[in-house]
Amino acid sequence: VGSPWDRGTLTAPSPQDWEQRQEEDTLLIERILLLLRNVLHVPPDPAEEQGVDGDASVHDRVLWALHISGMDDLLKFLASAQTEQQWALHVLEIISLMFRDQSPEELAALGQGQAATEHGEDTRELEALRQRELAEKRARAIQRPSRHSRFGGSYVLQGLKAIGDRDVIFHKGLHNLKSYSHDLGKEPRRVPRRRQAA
Repeated sequence: VGSPWDRGTLTAPSPQDWEQRQEEDTLLIERILLLLRNVLHVPPDPAEEQGVDGDASVHDRVLWALHISGMDDLLKFLASAQTEQQWALHVLEIISLMFRDQSPEELAALGQGQAATEHGEDTRELEALRQRELAEKRARAIQRPSRHSRFGGSYVLQGLKAIGDRDVIFHKGLHNLKSYSHDLGKEPRRVPRRRQAA
């Protein structure tokens, strides 16, 4: 079957795997961690890394490659799993080498400054969208007529008699007056199918 570490991609072993792990698997894990530590331990050479200002250094590119490959998640697993405590010092050394060139003050200020800047930009964008939406709502309110369009009023139709010799009261709009009949609003009488005309 083999170890989960020697497949094409590295994955975190499941909790029961440590009991079934063979000696060669343990050696492979240790070698991988030592290789990672040694790669991160290489000192930077500014003369060799002549790049543009703001360009990522070789160390930063190695860290990005570790992130893309998922190795950082594997390191977090090894650091937090109770069953993998034997690797704690290797993982601690790797993490300290990952943050080698940064001071804690810079890292803390970077996170807060970036978050505050992004928060300020988001707040300004939301306020601009809110003002635009309020302006559109006011413009629609001005264009809207004061009464709703379903109001038709009530009219007395002189010359047409309703029940009891009274004039007909029409509750629809005047544009519907042409289609007025005494049967308006009544359901048509249903004729059974066998009595319908062919």
